[in-house]
Amino acid sequence: MSDEQTHQHPSHELNGAGRSLGGYSEHYASDDGRADEEVRRALGLAAETGQPTDYLAAVARLCGSRLLVPLVSTGDETMTHDPQRQAEMAAVLLKHPTLGTAMLAFTGTDSLSRWNDRARPIPATLDVVADTARQSRASTLLVDFEGPHPLVIDGEVLANLAESRRLVRLEDGGFGWLATRTP
Repeated sequence: MSDEQTHQHPSHELNGAGRSLGGYSEHYASDDGRADEEVRRALGLAAETGQPTDYLAAVARLCGSRLLVPLVSTGDETMTHDPQRQAEMAAVLLKHPTLGTAMLAFTGTDSLSRWNDRARPIPATLDVVADTARQSRASTLLVDFEGPHPLVIDGEVLANLAESRRLVRLEDGGFGWLATRTP
């Protein structure tokens, strides 16, 4: 990690050994990494107003889109040639002394690159990302950590997402949880 990253962020922990974000998916085969502009608009509105309805609308919009989870190489970072050296790819967790552990996800490769241009983007849906965060014991999911419009997902919302539920907007303007798989 560069000195710049170390100074800008809480401590980083690379974790995720034995956990999976899923395998190759034909659904993402032609994904070029660009963010969905409707998702970005929803995140921007939530950040601008701070209103619970706008926050829930942003989460609901994220439920129907693809996120990118950054994986980075772990292991020996000496950059010396050693044929015995092994490295693994791991999801990044940020640790804050009082706020706990957070997992990162990004709406596009542009926002991921602002954070770390060497991270490998792994596409996944929000429910899969939330479940991975729970398995990694992260209490928070930070979406677009470096912008343009960061969003924090935690508490009951993150717990519901991790249970493969998707937040949907109801006809009456409210919100509800849709179960996407049976327990």
